[in-house]
Amino acid sequence: MFRQTKAALQKLRYLSFNGQQHTWRLKSTSAKERALQYQPGQKIHGFTVREVAAVPDLFLTAVKLTHDKTGAQYVHAARDDSNNLFSVQFRTTPMDSTGVPHILEHTVLCGSEKYPCRDPFFKMLNRSLSTFMNAFTASDYTMYPFSTQNGKDFQNLLSVYLDAVFFPCLREQDFWQEGWRLENETPTDPNSPLVFKGVVFNEMKGVFSDNERVYAQHLQNKLYPDNTYSVVSGGEPLAIPDLTWEQLKQFHTTHYHPSNARFFTYGDLPLEQHLKQIEEEALSKFERINPNTEVPSQPHWSRPREDHVTCSPDALAPDPARQNTLCVSYLLGDITDTFEGFTLGLLSSLMISGPNSPFYKALIEPKIGTDFSSVVGYDGSTKEASFSIGLQGMAEEDTERVKQIISQTIDDIIENGFEEERIEALLHKIEIQMKHQSTNFGLSLASYIASSWNHDGDPVELLQISDCVAKFRQALKENPHFLQDQVKHYLKDNTHRLTLSMSPDEAYMEKQAKAEEEKLQKKIKALSDSDRKEIYDKGLELLAAQSKTQDASCLPALKVSDIEPTIPITPVQISTAGGIPVQYCEQPTNGLVYFRAMCSLNTLPEDLKLYVPLFCSVITQMGCGALDYRQQAQQMDLRTGGMSVSTQVITDSTHLDMYEQGVLLFSSCLERNLPYMFQLWSDIFNSTHFDEVERLRVLVMMAAQELANGISDSGHMYAMARACRYLTPAGDLSETFGGMEQVKFMKRIAEMSDLSQVIRALARIKKHLLNPDNMRCAINTTPQKMSDTSAQLESFLKDIAENRKERKTVRTTIVERPLDLLDVSGPSRKLISELNFQPCQMKTFFQLPFPVNFVSESIRTVPFSHEDYASLCILARMMTAKFLHGEIREKGGAYGGGARMGGGLFCFYSYRDPNSTQTLSAFHKGVDWAKSGQFTQQDIDEAKLSVFSAVDSPVAPAHKGMGRFLSGVTDEMKQNHRAQLFAVSHKSLVEVAERYLGVGQRTCGIAILGPENETIKKDPSWIVK
Repeated sequence: MFRQTKAALQKLRYLSFNGQQHTWRLKSTSAKERALQYQPGQKIHGFTVREVAAVPDLFLTAVKLTHDKTGAQYVHAARDDSNNLFSVQFRTTPMDSTGVPHILEHTVLCGSEKYPCRDPFFKMLNRSLSTFMNAFTASDYTMYPFSTQNGKDFQNLLSVYLDAVFFPCLREQDFWQEGWRLENETPTDPNSPLVFKGVVFNEMKGVFSDNERVYAQHLQNKLYPDNTYSVVSGGEPLAIPDLTWEQLKQFHTTHYHPSNARFFTYGDLPLEQHLKQIEEEALSKFERINPNTEVPSQPHWSRPREDHVTCSPDALAPDPARQNTLCVSYLLGDITDTFEGFTLGLLSSLMISGPNSPFYKALIEPKIGTDFSSVVGYDGSTKEASFSIGLQGMAEEDTERVKQIISQTIDDIIENGFEEERIEALLHKIEIQMKHQSTNFGLSLASYIASSWNHDGDPVELLQISDCVAKFRQALKENPHFLQDQVKHYLKDNTHRLTLSMSPDEAYMEKQAKAEEEKLQKKIKALSDSDRKEIYDKGLELLAAQSKTQDASCLPALKVSDIEPTIPITPVQISTAGGIPVQYCEQPTNGLVYFRAMCSLNTLPEDLKLYVPLFCSVITQMGCGALDYRQQAQQMDLRTGGMSVSTQVITDSTHLDMYEQGVLLFSSCLERNLPYMFQLWSDIFNSTHFDEVERLRVLVMMAAQELANGISDSGHMYAMARACRYLTPAGDLSETFGGMEQVKFMKRIAEMSDLSQVIRALARIKKHLLNPDNMRCAINTTPQKMSDTSAQLESFLKDIAENRKERKTVRTTIVERPLDLLDVSGPSRKLISELNFQPCQMKTFFQLPFPVNFVSESIRTVPFSHEDYASLCILARMMTAKFLHGEIREKGGAYGGGARMGGGLFCFYSYRDPNSTQTLSAFHKGVDWAKSGQFTQQDIDEAKLSVFSAVDSPVAPAHKGMGRFLSGVTDEMKQNHRAQLFAVSHKSLVEVAERYLGVGQRTCGIAILGPENETIKKDPSWIVK
């Protein structure tokens, strides 16, 4: 997987301190205490301990070691968390854009000395209970992480990962499949034209169909023109065919060596065991080398530079006449200076985050563009960090104006500084992030330290977050102009800055296609007849290898008997507050309180449905009570861990034509801020400022832009949503709220010159939704805080009581389900029942400016509580692993594809797929394969392991009890489903395939998003959008 580090790390920057503290896991001594007993200088299994540090903020002990013989570096984070993680990363610094580190990342996972079967990586997904398995190529490192809660599984996965990275087969055939090859379009027909194929080749074509990615890549390449950052580490599609198999093997030899490796382990398993296995299975077989992979500093420019690039026009842009991007990027200091990185990260947030920030006021509010540029803020993913600021969705004629505003805003910041309350709000955010417990904490840590450690920064220092906070407060105290001085030094006086503009070019796609065609013809011209014959033969060999049943018996595997037979029960208490049902769930939340409220949509008139997602996104951002929207944003940052509202469409667990519809309010806060958090909610209920037209216009533009940008990354989700639309009432409503219909609706709203009708619609929605009569709440917090929270909740509900109104439901048939199964007459969930719903078959094609397709077919099956549901879950996973992966990815060249079961719908999908209608035939072949029963007990067991690893993935204290609160699925129902999963047999799999998926049996919907398609246009059975 190619990771454009800017985007990935911006997401991680906000989750990088989360953790999970299992206070209830009883051990004689905790993992973090045991680790404190190591001494610097101590020798363990070929390693020497260098440092041992307690990190109380994150409830862990860090142990830093080096390997004596090879110099490999190692950090262990001991923490009482059963979700253990391993990661190894190599500094990979390519000097061209052939994508060698990325293709190598794919190819090492295709078989190794000890595990020579094809594709052990994908096979282990089904032989393990891993909670995470992947690999990432960043611009200067490649990382291989996995996590699991099972000790035996950890050893199995560690063995496979070590063998893959240090002793891979790197067969030429794997290079052709994963990287690139010339092959007949139809491999079995020597007269069909030769084309480029390959998984990474297609993946990167897909990546660069996203204009935001195109821009981010150019910006990095041009800001650092003199070292590894000037090339595309993931591979530039036109340069990928210049890579040879020999170069790939050479790159492995020099970069994938222990002397160039950094190992990280995390969790409650003992460190000695990891060290012993890593030493015996890998490191003992190497001598130290000097890998010589350091990244030199980028020489500083003496004067600023400007540049321009083009991209393809976006048919879904909110305003087709305004599709330019302009951004100014500044080169900052070395990321290994931890405190400086911390300061610049905070400074960046102060300058750009939220409506109180100076750049938001100067660039977003005047509505010159739709949103900040795709690259914005501090980026610490390269050896020297950068800061970028700019706009997307702007008109070409505003270019000079935007440059002027940027430099003026920098002057204003130097002049005026920042309000103390905004700085406090940011430090409060860090405090909450350190206390909030996520389930993938190990992975967050590994990603958080990766870049700095890659350039020999100190990973342990990075974890000591409160030291940075204290140092930061001290620096501000000693010099009140501390932040302004940084802005002057890094931005105003910095001559190493790049102004990069991007504009749409109508002929962009055509030029890309032409360049690829020229590259292809040049390669073909150089071929002799015997070369062509060889290409044909090799194509057939590859096809034969891909079609052969794989023997995976060399790989380690867990057994179905290793799966826990029962689930732990999550106790919840159901009562009422102010006459409203409340679910209380006591959890070790580290002093945080999590509040949720589900508000029903049952009384909402049909004509308002399309507006609900917009209502959700703006309701907490318009200002409320005595606060304008800026003050509201400030109070939310200062007093809460965030407040959000989202749509919910939940299919009933017993009937496909029944569903619950609502919006979910969610917020969290430190215990001390409870009254403030509830006060903010009551102001939103009692007096949201919908009349702020200019504010609404900004939010509408940003929402429409974000939706348009998201399609190229999540095209398969949009295809699946559309395919499901006509199959169940819930599928129909979900597409209205989150599918292509919503994207188009928001584009329409963004184009309106007068928003008064929108404001009227939002105000009407509020009357229906924020009505305590149609509401139920849930609280997760510590036992000590429960009664106080419940008292605060009571007074909040009193405050909003005047919004209570008995309203008629729009749909006549309402079915009530008790919230507490033991109290049938008590409070209930009110479901809509559409028993006369007529599912219908539809085939929809959306033509979009992408060079790849997203294909989906969905089939109506059975609800969660039906006896066949478990078999369909196992079948979807087994079909994906044993059939569809080979057809769609290996043979078809798509980045991904498979089947999944959910909400009573069995969905096939493909992702970044060079094929369209051929993939539909692959789905149908998959059904034939399942019906023929050509699978073994081993295949079924592997699918069970894979399904259980998802069913049993860890749940954070904040989310415990949520299945029950939202969808009424109790622990008893889950346990029953679990028993049904265990019981799935060969016979039941063949039966459900015949019963629901067979051609005569099924009711299905089909959707494709992709480039212009002549075949589909000529076929009258398709609706083309």
